[in-house]
Amino acid sequence: MKLITYMIENHSQILSLLIEHLKLTLLSVGLAILIGVPLGILVSYIKKLSKPVLGVSNIMQAIPSMALLGFMIPFLGIGSLPAIVAVILYSLLPIIKNTYIGIDNINPETIEAAKGIGLTKFQILTRIQIPLALPVIMGGVRISSVTAVGLMTIAAFIGAGGLGFLVFSGIRTVDNLQILSGAIPACLLALTIDYLASLVEKLVTPISLQKSNTYKDPKNRLIAKSILFFSFLLIVFSFAYTSLSKNKTPDKSIVIGSKDYTEQLLLSNLVADLIEEKTDISVIRKTNLGGTQVCFSAINAKEIDMYVEYSGTAFVQVLNHKPISDVEKVYNTCKKEYKEKYDIEILPQINFNNTYIMAVTQETAKKYNLKTVSDLAKVAHKLVFGTSFEFLSREDGLPGLMKKYNFTVKEKRALEDSPKYIAIANGNIDVTDAFSTDALIKKYNLVSLKDDKNFFPPYYPMPIIRGEIYEKYPEIKDVLIGLSKALNDETMMELNYQVNELHEKPEDVAKNFLIKNNYFKN
Repeated sequence: MKLITYMIENHSQILSLLIEHLKLTLLSVGLAILIGVPLGILVSYIKKLSKPVLGVSNIMQAIPSMALLGFMIPFLGIGSLPAIVAVILYSLLPIIKNTYIGIDNINPETIEAAKGIGLTKFQILTRIQIPLALPVIMGGVRISSVTAVGLMTIAAFIGAGGLGFLVFSGIRTVDNLQILSGAIPACLLALTIDYLASLVEKLVTPISLQKSNTYKDPKNRLIAKSILFFSFLLIVFSFAYTSLSKNKTPDKSIVIGSKDYTEQLLLSNLVADLIEEKTDISVIRKTNLGGTQVCFSAINAKEIDMYVEYSGTAFVQVLNHKPISDVEKVYNTCKKEYKEKYDIEILPQINFNNTYIMAVTQETAKKYNLKTVSDLAKVAHKLVFGTSFEFLSREDGLPGLMKKYNFTVKEKRALEDSPKYIAIANGNIDVTDAFSTDALIKKYNLVSLKDDKNFFPPYYPMPIIRGEIYEKYPEIKDVLIGLSKALNDETMMELNYQVNELHEKPEDVAKNFLIKNNYFKN
């Protein structure tokens, strides 16, 4: 019942994301067909090309989808383009292979008979080989279509939208209702596409080759054609409606992005709402983009104009400095070098420090008498550390912490931000990294260990904006200065808690906070 209620309350968002998902999937598979079928025909005629073409297609399929996306972002930016390219590459193998097999397995005597009646090679291809191979080719298209629906969920990772947005958001906030609201429509979409593709497959199969009598009956064939026709009309109508309903991009506008976790969604909405309320600038929001490298690549590629970065992340991960704890030096260095190297302006810091902490359960803290990271270092060789992917590899993360406190660990595991809390609560890991304002610390009643050697650098949020946009809209700086007055560590944790635990929408929590603190009227 809760799931049905949630889906009814959010039906407009789910429907919009479903149509977006369908658009991306059909475009990807359509382009894959246009590329894959000719390649399959080519290798069936030139046998020497079969091994290299199919080999490259196999390699493309073997590359992890997230790795392929990460590789393409610096070249193709964020949004739908890299997602479409990735899905095309994954869809090629079944189409090429089935086209090749379908044509190659046609009875040679049939081809000889076609030559005997005077057909040219092109006529043999178009009138004999392709029609006979179509059922096999459609089998490959079916596989690619269904696979593409699942793969397209990665589009949300780089701001292209689709049902993956709900899945990723739900994972981040440990919200099963949100996960299911994205996963169930995606599953139904895959089944629907598979069914429609199966109808096409039956209709293109010559009646003499039909294994079942069902589609030999003219009435059943007419029903199948009607279903496909009305499905086509429904898709065209939904695409046209969503395209017409989209507002034209205003002349005076900026694009604000965010990373893919709750606090970033809140900060991006706070910044966007303030700008829209206090200026005549319209904001286009591209939230939930991914980690630091995704957002930084996006702003460098002019895919977004602005997002909120953290001082320690900018100092260590982007500028490659060694971690230090001097707040002013970190901020001033970042401000100077971002401008010089990337022509990016850094606005004044927001007044809370979302620094890293090490967290353990109450039971683990009591068992080993843990209060500080130094205490943890003495028993780390007995414990399993489960941390976020970034923390596991960053110099200001676990590698640097192990050097500073001189310890080794029993085992290291990389986990997404929300699953790591479930893992520590279930006893699958003993220690995890967290942010000081993270609401899940409160939810799971974890113990935060004091960084007694001051290893972790400061992580104050800093709105960063492309220099070109800052010169165009200098009023943004004054608008955002006031945001620091109402935000501190406790307030930010409470806002995060409202989203993660109370399952409120980040945009609603941000808007209500601004209204409550008199930034603008309801």
